[in-house]
Amino acid sequence: MPETNDFLEDAQEDLKQIVQPFQRDLNQKQKKADLIKQCIRCAERDDFLQLDELLKSKLAGDICEDESLESCAPIFETLGTYADEKVAQYRMDLIEDLTRKCEEAGLEMEMDFPRFTVLKGITGEIDFASRSTKINKKVLKSIDPRRIMAMVVRLKKQLYDKPYDPQEFIDGLCKVYLELLEKEDLPAGRPVPMQQFYLAYVISLQSKTFFQNMDKGKFKGYSLDQFSVDLWRYYQAGIGGTSQGYELQLTPGRNKALWLLDTQGELRQITAISFHKS
Repeated sequence: MPETNDFLEDAQEDLKQIVQPFQRDLNQKQKKADLIKQCIRCAERDDFLQLDELLKSKLAGDICEDESLESCAPIFETLGTYADEKVAQYRMDLIEDLTRKCEEAGLEMEMDFPRFTVLKGITGEIDFASRSTKINKKVLKSIDPRRIMAMVVRLKKQLYDKPYDPQEFIDGLCKVYLELLEKEDLPAGRPVPMQQFYLAYVISLQSKTFFQNMDKGKFKGYSLDQFSVDLWRYYQAGIGGTSQGYELQLTPGRNKALWLLDTQGELRQITAISFHKS
């Protein structure tokens, strides 16, 4: 009986060794067939964006080098030229459309396609392949300029249109910083990890009512984007330090860092915050 089991196990192993390369080849052929079918559907719908992506893929190159499918090569080349031209025109039209709609909204846009910036703290990236636009890490499943601008304007209202007093803001940051030093028995001027500070600052913004029952509906949200923009607006105000004569110092670095706007309006990783008597 053990010999029979060995015989059956050996037969299984031998058959696996035979079928595996055959199956791999079959799978690769199926992938190539699927890509060709996708190209047919794209041509039928004149979906030049998807067609352009497909024809620039490694698999499309493999198809053109496959002797059994070599007749695809000239067709792919013709379609590729067509898709290239259409995509280039579409890109130009989209940029013009987006820039115009931005101007109509009274905003300025810096475009380095596919990336764009509208005000400090509002950045986006257009992804043709997935028909989506990422704005401040939020994904909009569209590349329609109207919808992109609607989201930009909504973000602008959230980040810039709320009441803001730079002196009150910097005084509030310093107050939280000094409280953290006292709580943890740290010496004056000691840098505090930025992530820890941000959490403490958000907690400081909550009302007494929230702490009584921790009702989520009474929690005052304060996003990292908002924190970054508020810092930028403080820099721009040029008011100097706090009312008590403390100067803000942010330490660049990666450890427990947050991405925040610096004095030049560029996003940098900030690892710690401190205040020093001027």
